[in-house]
Amino acid sequence: MTLTSLFRRAEFVTSVRELHALPPEGQGEIAFAGRSNSGKSSALNTLADHRRLAFVSKTPGRTQLINFFSLGDNRYLVDLPGYGYAKVPDAIRAPWGRTLGEYLRTRQSLLGLAVTMDIRHPLTESDLELLGWFRPTGRPVHILLTKADKLSRTEAMQILAKIRKELAQLAGNYSVQLFSSLKKSGVEEAELVFASWFGISLEPAPPNPADTSARKAERDKAHRAKRDARNKKAPG
Repeated sequence: MTLTSLFRRAEFVTSVRELHALPPEGQGEIAFAGRSNSGKSSALNTLADHRRLAFVSKTPGRTQLINFFSLGDNRYLVDLPGYGYAKVPDAIRAPWGRTLGEYLRTRQSLLGLAVTMDIRHPLTESDLELLGWFRPTGRPVHILLTKADKLSRTEAMQILAKIRKELAQLAGNYSVQLFSSLKKSGVEEAELVFASWFGISLEPAPPNPADTSARKAERDKAHRAKRDARNKKAPG
């Protein structure tokens, strides 16, 4: 299976509000969680190469459902409600905290947790609370430091190293990477991690024939330009 073929198969299946309405336990699922406006929905859309797979809202706390996307073969990506939103009433926020905590601790087919964090605001109190909920399961966590394009490469690498060191003190199976939905950077690294959780070995996608033809045309054009330049310089 190639890098692109797994996640591009993602199709919406269902949304649920309560645990008793969850689909039957499958072969495996990876849950995506993150603070509101951390870029979670955008990251899912980028991985699936689908602009509207996951709903992107500018209003924090608007998505309050657990959304299941099928990858085929009884495997799923699960989009969890955003957390850490201050404008949602306590009467709504408190039940969701209990629901998410129970889902993360009791869902048998949950293979691991992907957490999106805005690289400019990583490991907030809410993030640490989520990791605390999940740690007793012993399952892996992979963190996407989103919006990496907002910082210089040097700044982003410094934050990456800092977060990697802090995660190592929390658990041995926590990993982290840089990610940018805007630049579509970090996609392949994330795909390899998540595919390994599913027990799938991915191969690089074959080159697009159209891209190959375009690159060949560019090379031929450059060669002709160099040849013409040499001919102009040659004595008559």
